[in-house]
Amino acid sequence: MVRYGREPNQQMQSRTAKARGSDLRVHFKNTINVMNVVKGMSLKKAQVYLKDVLAHRRIIPFRKHSYCIGRHSQAKEFNTNTGRYPQKSVKIVQALLKNAESN
Repeated sequence: MVRYGREPNQQMQSRTAKARGSDLRVHFKNTINVMNVVKGMSLKKAQVYLKDVLAHRRIIPFRKHSYCIGRHSQAKEFNTNTGRYPQKSVKIVQALLKNAESN
């Protein structure tokens, strides 16, 4: 059985939901960067952001695992210059957020 690294405290438990995926056919390094951007956002804000990434209006900054990643001016929003639009990882994270919302 999988254990989560951290349990929510009692005050936040009513506003917190968990979701996880296993054996996902997606690149780990791309998904790490997507989740680092979404972490800390509210659910609605994260869903809008990921929708904009799929439409190439906003970018996922690649801070980790950024070797040979091209430079894009849209990444200036995050004080970096490397970024990508990982379509498959974004779709998987959107599905996880939808699952967390229904929990």
